[in-house]
Amino acid sequence: MITDILPLAVGIAASPFPIIPVILLLLTPRALAGSSSFLAGWAIGILTIAAVFVLLAEVLDPSGHPPTWASWARVALGIALVCVGARQWLSRGGSDKPPAWMQSIQSATPSGALRLGVLLSAANPKIVLLAAPAGLAIGAEAAAPAAATVAAMVFTAVAASTVAIPVLLYVILGDRILPRLQTAGTWLQANNRSVMAVVITVIGLVVLSKGIGGL
Repeated sequence: MITDILPLAVGIAASPFPIIPVILLLLTPRALAGSSSFLAGWAIGILTIAAVFVLLAEVLDPSGHPPTWASWARVALGIALVCVGARQWLSRGGSDKPPAWMQSIQSATPSGALRLGVLLSAANPKIVLLAAPAGLAIGAEAAAPAAATVAAMVFTAVAASTVAIPVLLYVILGDRILPRLQTAGTWLQANNRSVMAVVITVIGLVVLSKGIGGL
């Protein structure tokens, strides 16, 4: 089960998409409060998606044995991820104008940052496509509810780790780290589509191979 869910968690963690807003929040007057709230919202959103699919897998097959439909679901999700990755790659030369929420993030309150984190994870189709097969794997293969809970928490912790890193660096180093974070944020924003396309495609191929192997 761990070998099934870790690549998916790494796929979410490797996405530049959530790192950009957390860096922008660290450049605001309420840096720690805003970035910590965003991190919490991001983790809550990921955990919620995974939990929904864990419960779905348990309801559809309560026996605890990996069912055939779970493999077919991975095949379908893997194909969907590869298609999304290919589309992302083909559109990488398009306009990278920051969306409205990113332009207004400077004035975000901690509660607003929390809501933004939940929205950008739980309502993001790319994150859902990565978290869904993880939840299905946990629900289909976990031997007990406690094991499923631990697996979902580990998945969420790994998936949210790269959003947590800038926050931890700020806690440790303070304002000294901000120039480097700003440089990193600028690069990620400029290369977001290309990086995300590669990550999604690779993870899609992994999920697809896992699904085919289970048939």
